[in-house]
Amino acid sequence: MDNQGRKVIVCDNGTGFVKCGYAGANFPAHIFPSLVGRPIIRAVNKIGDIDVKQDLCVRDLMVGDEASKLRSLLEISYPMQNGIVRNWEDMCHVWDYTFGPEKMNIDPHECKIIGVVVDSGDGVTHICAVYHECAPCHLIKRLDVAGRDITMYLIKLLLLRGYAFNHSADFETVRMMKEKLCYIGYNIETEEKLAVETTVLVESYTLPDGRVIKVGGERFAAPEALFQPHLINVEAPGIAELVFNTIQSAAIDIRSELYKHIVLSGGSTMYPGLPSRLEQLTKNRDSFWITKEEYEERGLKVLDKLTTYDK
Repeated sequence: MDNQGRKVIVCDNGTGFVKCGYAGANFPAHIFPSLVGRPIIRAVNKIGDIDVKQDLCVRDLMVGDEASKLRSLLEISYPMQNGIVRNWEDMCHVWDYTFGPEKMNIDPHECKIIGVVVDSGDGVTHICAVYHECAPCHLIKRLDVAGRDITMYLIKLLLLRGYAFNHSADFETVRMMKEKLCYIGYNIETEEKLAVETTVLVESYTLPDGRVIKVGGERFAAPEALFQPHLINVEAPGIAELVFNTIQSAAIDIRSELYKHIVLSGGSTMYPGLPSRLEQLTKNRDSFWITKEEYEERGLKVLDKLTTYDK
């Protein structure tokens, strides 16, 4: 819930599936195909003795699960391709289905649409700020580091430990290992010290062939690439810095609201410790806070530091 006790709705519009539900839940409330279907037979309503519209419940427009069940009788279209909306009319039908009585059963007009979405999946990470149903282009950031990059980095780290995963099939094995063992360290210096001086971070993992390997500091070192992309030779700010830069690029009067509504979406945001680390790094920015001493020294001019961060 937000600071006013209202439920926060999360809707992840994927190319293949829509996942929607409420923030804080372990799983989406609804998962259904992102598709729209229209009857192939338009002029004729019967196939033999079967009435298409009445007996098979085929309507002029069908969406999601309903369209998927009768896809053999429908002309199927996909509103999104490669993460980009290609057909806005059909996309609106998908949203009507999502928020209508079939799924979420809410009235979007009664909802407050504001916040920052951190969407990190398998191939790319996006930061997108939304305010008053609008997502300005200058408030959308992209980071070419995501789940697949972390898996490849984990393979490299395990090789340094003496475990070689060279076959193409091994990639899936390491991905499952990553999802089970990896986490985001709250304090990297502390985690590195624990990894070097103790064995508290070491966990055993059984491979498909029955071998058991030990994984230690690699558990936090691999996903650290999200916060420090230079670890995998990517010259870009990390995910926390991108969130901060995105919010600081917004109008000064809406920044506080954006900080209060940060939504995490996508499989690569599910690492334990990621929300705490993200909150820590966005709060501990000296250029974001105004101290009493600064205000007494400069007066209202101290507000300039909040508007000139990106400059």
